[in-house]
Amino acid sequence: MNAPLYELRDVGKEFVAPEENLAIFDKICLTIGAGESIAIVGASGSGKSTLLHLLGTLDVPSRGRILFEGRDMSEMTPTEKAALRNRSLGFVFQFYHLLPEFSTLENVGMQAMIGGMSRAKALQLAARALENVGLAAKAGRQVTTLSGGERQRVAIARAILLEPQVLLADEPTGNLDERAGGVIGELLLRLCRELTMTLVVVTHNRDLAAGMGRCLELRSGALYEKTRF
Repeated sequence: MNAPLYELRDVGKEFVAPEENLAIFDKICLTIGAGESIAIVGASGSGKSTLLHLLGTLDVPSRGRILFEGRDMSEMTPTEKAALRNRSLGFVFQFYHLLPEFSTLENVGMQAMIGGMSRAKALQLAARALENVGLAAKAGRQVTTLSGGERQRVAIARAILLEPQVLLADEPTGNLDERAGGVIGELLLRLCRELTMTLVVVTHNRDLAAGMGRCLELRSGALYEKTRF
């Protein structure tokens, strides 16, 4: 395994409810190396997306520690977490979250422009990202004219715009048919290799999970290495 990028040490998560707290998982220990591709599988409600959100600093654990490149993420300020998400983490979700009033190219570069990058530079990077996902020819099209698979490729292009260290994908094929889902799975793995990214995917898609370097199953509040389907 490559040098640790993430280290999860006895991580637990629970949600506060009026009558009693709802425990999602407890004492999760996990090491993720730089450049790995990992699938997280499990039943609906098992906490897969919650775990992904913890890796992305979109949520915080109830107990335990999560280290990124050796630093405890709980010790980061909100500004430092925002900078980490902007610089090192890319996110892809089941729903594409694209802006219909803007072109494909503008959708990909929008986050960088909002972050203060010049429009010219952001669109230059966006064009490169679209080329990486095979959509350079549709840069000027409105996203409303694209298929579901193409829209997800636009979302992936947006996520890799700044070539992050980590790509976190939550059910990236959940809204797609089998063929389009296969294209997305192959694309994610290719980008992981070519951009030397760590890829962590939450999925119910058995074929997508089987293509990852490792598969982890979240079951009954614990995380297990899964060797077969």
